[in-house]
Amino acid sequence: MNVAIRFFTRSKKGNTKKLADAVSAAIGVEAKDVTADLSEKVDRLFLINAMYAANIDEDVKAFLERNKDNIGEVVNMNTAATGASTWKAVKKETDKLGIKLSEKEFHCAASWVFINKGLPSDEDFAKAKKFAKSMI
Repeated sequence: MNVAIRFFTRSKKGNTKKLADAVSAAIGVEAKDVTADLSEKVDRLFLINAMYAANIDEDVKAFLERNKDNIGEVVNMNTAATGASTWKAVKKETDKLGIKLSEKEFHCAASWVFINKGLPSDEDFAKAKKFAKSMI
C-alpha cells in the first residue's frame, strides 16, 4: 500500500506537527506539510490538521484540490482545543472533489492558551501511532 502523510498547522505550539511526527515514526513515512504536493498516486493519505474558525484552513482545501487525482482515500487525523473534530469539514471538501474519506478518524484535544494544558499527552501520541498502524 502506498501511503503519504500531509499536515497543516498555524500554531506556534506545534501540536498538529507533533501528531504528524508521531504518525511518521509509527508507519515509517515522512510527514510533509500541505505545501508539498503528492508526486504519485497514494492509496491512503493521512491528513493531519486542526480546526481554525470552525473550519479547515484554506491551505488544506487547496492541497486537496491540487492533489485530488492522486488520492485514493483520506484518513483524517486532527487536534483541537475546542474539542471539535475536523472530519465533517474535510468530508465536505472530499465529497465536492470526489475523494473517498475514511469513516474512521483520530481526534484528540490540544492545548491552546490556557485550555487543555499539557495536551496532547504522550498517551494521545501513543493512541495516534496505534491508530495509524491499524489503517495500513
